[in-house]
Amino acid sequence: MNVSDLRGILAYIPQFREKVFVIAIDGAIVACENFSNIVLDLAVLRSVSIKVVLVHGIAHQLKQLSILLNTQLSNTTGIGVTDQKTYELSLMASSNVTFQILEALSTSDLRACATNAIVAHPFGIVGGIDYQLTGRIKKIDVSFIEYLLQKNIIPVIGPIGYDGEGKSYRINSDSVAQFVAESLQAEKLIYLTPYPGILNGEGKLIRELDVSSALEFHKTFSKDMAEPIRSKLEHAIHACKNGVNRVHILDGRMDEALLSEIFSNSGVGTMIYANQYESIRQARRKDIGSILKLIQEPIEADEILPRKGTDIARDLPFYYVFERDNQIVGCIAVYPYPKTSQAELACLSVAKNYENQGIGRKLIRFAEKLSSEQGFKQLFLLSTRAYLYFMQKGGFKEADPSILPLERKLKYEKNGRRSKVLYKSLNG
Repeated sequence: MNVSDLRGILAYIPQFREKVFVIAIDGAIVACENFSNIVLDLAVLRSVSIKVVLVHGIAHQLKQLSILLNTQLSNTTGIGVTDQKTYELSLMASSNVTFQILEALSTSDLRACATNAIVAHPFGIVGGIDYQLTGRIKKIDVSFIEYLLQKNIIPVIGPIGYDGEGKSYRINSDSVAQFVAESLQAEKLIYLTPYPGILNGEGKLIRELDVSSALEFHKTFSKDMAEPIRSKLEHAIHACKNGVNRVHILDGRMDEALLSEIFSNSGVGTMIYANQYESIRQARRKDIGSILKLIQEPIEADEILPRKGTDIARDLPFYYVFERDNQIVGCIAVYPYPKTSQAELACLSVAKNYENQGIGRKLIRFAEKLSSEQGFKQLFLLSTRAYLYFMQKGGFKEADPSILPLERKLKYEKNGRRSKVLYKSLNG
């Protein structure tokens, strides 16, 4: 790890300290070679006072047992019918995986406890089908889990629920993780899977989706998705709609994936987030340093005019920043010219590792909406190198410098940059 990596991690620690992370580990990940590294990552999380709750699956182990014992399973995920034999093997698999996790945690001196915190009832008869020993979650024993967390004990929760009358039921682990995260009002729910995350129609990893986009994606592509990853997307959406800020789906076979996802801006998997995850707000004096850092490279590339901290401080009421995960990753300025009913879009910049994620377009739309609400009829900008972006992505058109307000035209002629003048009519 280099110094910049460490600084990046340190920036997140105040934000996550004493917050609850629910980490759902597929049975296949517990069985993979990288699991010992995941345990070391969990030790790092605990060392910076992040409260960890582990939920594990058993589908992989259940399949292995069925092969070993030459037994046919009624289902492996806890979603379909669970017959008596599948139920018995589920108890065996869950016990084995729980023990394996407890054993691994002890090697990093992490105290943990297997729990019976899931209160469940029979799933019942649905559509004429008796689901037998499949369960549905009634509630989570929150006080029990919180007590363990207060004592610095990691709760380990398997996909088995208990009804309080000496009966237990097989439950889907994705559902368990979702319910636990919602009940504890967790900061994050993280699914460690044998998949890289959510892939688009071209097979490329989708880095992030807000809840509405995730719903639309599910509606369009759910039939083409593998059942395990579809299940995680569905539970991620549900969790975000019920108070969990962020849900991450990532490849648990990848070394350092967990830490990279949590402590970096871009991550390595897919993040589903609630709407409060990102926002555009007016810049504050304390943001000036971040704005200067954002615009340094575009200034050096002669894409925008040089600006000093004093320049930004003077014009601060006209500056806005784009925040994601409490990090400033974009900025824009909107200068008003009331006499001509025009506004100028300026100083648009997005952090390098956030490019091609639509942030620039969101800032442009924000500038359009703001200008329209303030009664301006036209938005214009000056560009030397990024004019094609504004024309293709923002719908701007090229114009003659004569459209500029007089005071702006004088500055344009004085600086000699010969920027292209672009404009866009506003509907207001």
